[in-house]
Amino acid sequence: MIGSLRGTVLERFTPATVLLEVAGVGYLCTVTSATFAELEPTVSTFLHVHQHIREDAHTLFGFSTRVERDTFNVLIATHGIGPSMAMAILSTYSPTALVTVVTSGDTAALTVVPGVGKKTAERLMVELKSRLNLEGLSVVDPTDSVQSSAADVREALTALGYGTDEIRDTMRQLTNADNPETMLRDALALLGARRAG
Repeated sequence: MIGSLRGTVLERFTPATVLLEVAGVGYLCTVTSATFAELEPTVSTFLHVHQHIREDAHTLFGFSTRVERDTFNVLIATHGIGPSMAMAILSTYSPTALVTVVTSGDTAALTVVPGVGKKTAERLMVELKSRLNLEGLSVVDPTDSVQSSAADVREALTALGYGTDEIRDTMRQLTNADNPETMLRDALALLGARRAG
């Protein structure tokens, strides 16, 4: 079984799939939307991997953190959640945000996930409450808050009308990765200077 991959991104394919070259071999990995936005061609990266095996397909799912992969494993072990829905959930909520949604009983928040209606959300809420707590995923991964902050800033910049390329280039220049307010202020300053220049 493949548990992780370290290599260089060769190509990206929508929706959210990357071709990662490792020692001369190319691996197709399905990733979350946040990870997909970061993995441009020529970028070196490390991914925690879940290898999903069925009779008709072997699929690799890649994650930037171990907690994200562990959350994925909990999700697909839940009745009614397959790999596609699990990836949709993790593309909508970080592991910490998902735990917050579940522990607060916010069923409406789950319906934001594509493919999850009200009845499905209610059922998932019941099942995930025990599963997420049992797996101890309420413990915050030290890198998760940084990823969550970055995702919030990207979302805010997109809402303000900035393009994907300029957002990505700007995010790489930011240093205050643990403070979304400071990150957004600095990002806007950089974007403003770039457009003025």
